[in-house]
Amino acid sequence: MRERKHVGKQDVLLHFAGRVVKLCVEMAAASFSLPGVNEMEKKLAEYKCDTNEATCLKLVRFPEDIEDESTTFHPEYSHQLFGDDEVAFGYKGLQIQLYYTAGNLSTLFKVKYSAKVTETFDCVEPDDVEGKIREIIPPGFSCNTDDFITLLEKEANFKPFGSLLHTYKVHNVEEGADLIYQIHKVDISCPGFREYHDRLQTFLMWFIETASFIDVDDDRWDFFLVFEKYNKDGETLYATVGYMTVYNYYVYPDKTRPRVSQMLILPPFQGEGHGAQLLETVHRFYCNSPKVQDITAEDPSENYVKLRDFVLVKLCLALPSFSTEKLTQGFSEEMAVEAREKLKINKKHARRVYEILRLRNTDMSDEEKAREFRLEVKKRLFGPYRM
Repeated sequence: MRERKHVGKQDVLLHFAGRVVKLCVEMAAASFSLPGVNEMEKKLAEYKCDTNEATCLKLVRFPEDIEDESTTFHPEYSHQLFGDDEVAFGYKGLQIQLYYTAGNLSTLFKVKYSAKVTETFDCVEPDDVEGKIREIIPPGFSCNTDDFITLLEKEANFKPFGSLLHTYKVHNVEEGADLIYQIHKVDISCPGFREYHDRLQTFLMWFIETASFIDVDDDRWDFFLVFEKYNKDGETLYATVGYMTVYNYYVYPDKTRPRVSQMLILPPFQGEGHGAQLLETVHRFYCNSPKVQDITAEDPSENYVKLRDFVLVKLCLALPSFSTEKLTQGFSEEMAVEAREKLKINKKHARRVYEILRLRNTDMSDEEKAREFRLEVKKRLFGPYRM
């Protein structure tokens, strides 16, 4: 038999008090102006800025470049400083100016805005935009345009670091002339390079999604820099184009495995073939060392993989084992050995190059040849699952 629950006078009072409190809350919510809240949100939303658009980068060669909007470029990413939504709160018309002299990368840093949230809302704090930028740019930057122009006038004294590995030309349609570029190999002990690298690596945060700064005190790092050589008022000057960092891992018992860590061609120079020139030059540099086992890359992006395919295919075209006649016979141990010994390419990448060249030399309109190519690819795909 179910026991009857005894309800005391105190329980009744507590229950009644709870109902009264709930009713008061509901009445307060109903009397609160919801349109007023929405209006406040709209007003505060006006102080949100897209940090990719707000961040203005320049490589300055001439004083007039400072005010020339056509020389400005913007980041692809800013989440490492401003969060996943890539938004800075508290400003209208926000502009984060990070201007660099084209060669030495001396820096001008300014934060401008047309309005700040504290001018209208006393109790709302804006994001510390300046503090966030100071986290990545090294000391010694200018905040005054006149001081920056003074540094710009000293650019003629800047010379590329390290030893020259390769010189090449790229035809510029706008100028109607061939522009000269140089690739240099540097190590951190080179005088002045550490400070220059501190400025250069700030670009990584804006253009590589998972970028991080490296420990330059580790002497196993190699640095490769690309410069444009140009004339200004009769003087020879150099502009920074891009760079690559490579870490030399130890391979037992007496070899090394260079691994590409970071590679960046700055936006004003992208699409001109500098990435391919840089990667090919680096490959050829390590190919000359008998201590190098093979050359790899750390967490390569899709664009890097495409670039590497292009460069490795170009290099392997000169190898006898990758001749047209031998491509039709399938991937061979001869290909793997020659690619490793002459070009420091591992077997996996050699196989990928073989398939690209095999496809290039296959008439896919011929059903039999197309079938043979597909079977070759299937051998690789299903090989690991064979018992």
